[in-house]
Amino acid sequence: MKHIKTGFKILVVMAMLTPPLWLGKGKKTPVPVEKKDDDADQGTASYYANKFEGRTTANGEVFDNDSMTAAHNSLPLGTFVKVTNLNNGRSVIVKITDRLAATNKRIIDLTQHAARILGFLEKGTTRVKVEEV
Repeated sequence: MKHIKTGFKILVVMAMLTPPLWLGKGKKTPVPVEKKDDDADQGTASYYANKFEGRTTANGEVFDNDSMTAAHNSLPLGTFVKVTNLNNGRSVIVKITDRLAATNKRIIDLTQHAARILGFLEKGTTRVKVEEV
């Protein structure tokens, strides 16, 4: 009888730690990305709203709009990328620390600090090239 109780406890713990089968099975909206070469993607960039300040990002860091980080849906967390504003040629290097919403049509969301350096903070969005470094 004791081994049945132990087995049941193990089963309950395993069930609690195993994600439900339906997680991750939803269809994701494809992000429009223009491939120009093997190392760079082009598309639209935006920046984080103030409401995300202090929230935890996908990699566990606390979001800071004054940092040099970004959200991207396909690059591994921790990847450094060079983002170039195609309208003025300005570039920044940021670390991917977060994910975009599945419904977001942009290829990258930057901090407001990075957007300011790239020169599109007032406009809200811009066309960019994103390259791994």
